[in-house]
Amino acid sequence: MTKIRPLALGVIRRGEDLLVFEGRDEVKGETYHRPLGGGIEFGETAAEALHREFQEELAAELTAVEQIAVLENVYTFEGRPGHEIVFLFTADLTDKAFYERDEVGVVLDEEGTRVHWLPMADVASGKAILYPDGLAELLSAQE
Repeated sequence: MTKIRPLALGVIRRGEDLLVFEGRDEVKGETYHRPLGGGIEFGETAAEALHREFQEELAAELTAVEQIAVLENVYTFEGRPGHEIVFLFTADLTDKAFYERDEVGVVLDEEGTRVHWLPMADVASGKAILYPDGLAELLSAQE
């Protein structure tokens, strides 16, 4: 039986750019982007999961963490169905050096996954794909 997966993702902005990792779905032949974060473990709040995930993925500390929305995402990845409940948080990175470079690096616990600042204009124009579904609309409504 497939389960619904709870996630906590960080919406971290640098002006009009969003901090994301770059992924690939080979079945769809699609490169996509998603904010950093990950699964919420049993007994952990969504905010606690967000802090832990940023430590694991970027060795980064967060401040000003504030929940902004919850999205439900039903999708297909690599030909398999998926279903997630996504807690979205705005936050700031404590280390300001992250904001000074376009290529932030790679996800530490996933070999080679690129982390960078994605111009939201690329998403609006259709040049870049942003997941989860509904996030781009949510962010543009907040501006």
